[in-house]
Amino acid sequence: MGLQVRSHFGLYMNHITALTWSWLNVLTKKRYDALMEVYGDLDDALAHIDAQILKGLNCRDDTIQTTLDRLKTFDLKSYEQDLNRRNITFINIEESSYPLRLLELPDPPVFLYAKGSIEILNQPCVAIVGTRNMSSYGKRVVSDLAPKFVHAGLVTVSGLAIGIDSQVARETLEAAGKTVAVLGHGLSCMHPKCNAQLADEIVANGGLLLSEFPLDMAPGKYTFPARNRIIAGLSMGTVVAEAGEGSGALITAELALEYGRDVFAVSGQMFDPHFAGCHQLISRGHAKLIVAASDVLQELGIVIPSGSTKKQYEPQNEHEELLYAALTTMPKSVTEVVEHTDLDVATTNAVLTVLELRGVVRNSGGGMWVRC
Repeated sequence: MGLQVRSHFGLYMNHITALTWSWLNVLTKKRYDALMEVYGDLDDALAHIDAQILKGLNCRDDTIQTTLDRLKTFDLKSYEQDLNRRNITFINIEESSYPLRLLELPDPPVFLYAKGSIEILNQPCVAIVGTRNMSSYGKRVVSDLAPKFVHAGLVTVSGLAIGIDSQVARETLEAAGKTVAVLGHGLSCMHPKCNAQLADEIVANGGLLLSEFPLDMAPGKYTFPARNRIIAGLSMGTVVAEAGEGSGALITAELALEYGRDVFAVSGQMFDPHFAGCHQLISRGHAKLIVAASDVLQELGIVIPSGSTKKQYEPQNEHEELLYAALTTMPKSVTEVVEHTDLDVATTNAVLTVLELRGVVRNSGGGMWVRC
């Protein structure tokens, strides 16, 4: 099977060559450029591959051995059958279908595996990233931002980890939008396993699962930072919805800055460790403080559709008036609402249920309530 494809660079890469190099999982853009300079194409480079060449590419000894072992065991026919069975599209950097935004990066992935609608990568995208340890407030932030981005015609991008990432996907789907989930592992399985159904829903609703890793690649120490650069690279801007100190979301934000993309962050309460990373970005001038989705949209030059302003709810009785006044977009527990309104617990729960049915308030998780 010797299919060749037209490249961005006026070159050709043999399809078998591309799949083989991808399976070896050793080719960065820097190494790609080095091989092209010496051999002129990756076909000839593959024919000469040995320990000495890999050493010249600054591969470690263990990487060299793993690469040569994988080359010996590569079963092209079986691998292609697996790709077809899973409806996964394989793209290399020399193809015209390769995402143009990623070509702007200093270190774009040489290979991509895509499951779903590749076309949405050419639409305006915005990343929403954050901690795995999502708070009720962080959840509320995502539930506010994601639908408004969808309404403005944006595709959301995240990583599909638990926490903020997963919530971005769910809120996007609920708003009938499309989302891209960039994974830090191969597409033969889903990590964490609890997100397997969500991944299927993303694809079924016109979204995309994307990875630079061969199908059998498991998540590891270095795969997630690598994934983060793709999230930042695909997006016009990156929003850090909730991030503690040392959060991986901060890596995505810093990469976005390096790429000349806009970075935004949501603030929390001063002593809340869940937002220490966000506060760090804002205080250092690395991110623009946002208090609403419109802050992001205006900065990105996105025209906000008309009719998006929501009419404020008019309470139907005294109890509703008290409870509605007590709630804001900051999550509050029933206990806090009771203290603020002097209503008893039974009445508070009954009124909350009525208002929830009317779409006025929402349980943001963990028994915390907010205005819609």
